[in-house]
Amino acid sequence: MQLLIARTLGEHHGNTSVTPLPGLTGQSLEIQSAQGKLVARPAPQRPIPFVNRQREFRILRKLHRGGLVPAPLAGDQQGIILPWQEGEVLTPDEFTRRMPEVITLLRQLHQQPLTGYRLRMLPLLWQYWQICRQRNLAWLRALQRLSRLAEPRPLRLAPLHMDVHAGNIVSAKGELHLIDWEYAADGDVALELAAVCAVDPQQQQQWLIGYAQATQLPLWQLARQAAYWQPWLRLLMASWYQLRAEQSGEKTLLTLAQQSWKQI
Repeated sequence: MQLLIARTLGEHHGNTSVTPLPGLTGQSLEIQSAQGKLVARPAPQRPIPFVNRQREFRILRKLHRGGLVPAPLAGDQQGIILPWQEGEVLTPDEFTRRMPEVITLLRQLHQQPLTGYRLRMLPLLWQYWQICRQRNLAWLRALQRLSRLAEPRPLRLAPLHMDVHAGNIVSAKGELHLIDWEYAADGDVALELAAVCAVDPQQQQQWLIGYAQATQLPLWQLARQAAYWQPWLRLLMASWYQLRAEQSGEKTLLTLAQQSWKQI
């Protein structure tokens, strides 16, 4: 990653500082340089299914054409370097309170051209099973049950962020911006809504109503499709927490994994 930073900053590389940014993934770095503040996202040292910085770089370039994100500055197998998104990260209360604005942001994203990278949930879930060391019969049975069901047909296929929560939304000059696009891919908009509802379960109906009205989708159809995706999403979240807990040894992630498995 140091070589990519040096190539990007050029003659300004000598006067820089690099510090880790907070977050459960722990994969981002803040760069302070003479050229201003930047973000570096190194390639994961340990495998995380579906996380690929070169794919992320290409998706960001496509989304930049639609005005959703700043253009990425550089990228290769080491990682990517991005402009810093100024503003304040939302609190959970603000995430709920500014629901109409978040829905507008999602609608703008879901109206963009497809990225060409399709999210396939079943292979992704099996990847987590194969990588994790601590596995159990209940996990295997859940995987087998979903394998028999097969993935729901998309209600509407669109580019998805797949990690929409307060910590990934920045407010700047009254506008909201999504950050951290490492899980972005093409998928069902109902899956995105199911993921948002999982973050803010007490307001689930309001999220579904607001999105259905904004996109002129029948509410009953959106709600039914989001419900179809919930078992897939619960297993994905539990698998992610399990893998990251094993890789990092962090007690917070271990607790989240244990709580998630109780819902399976």
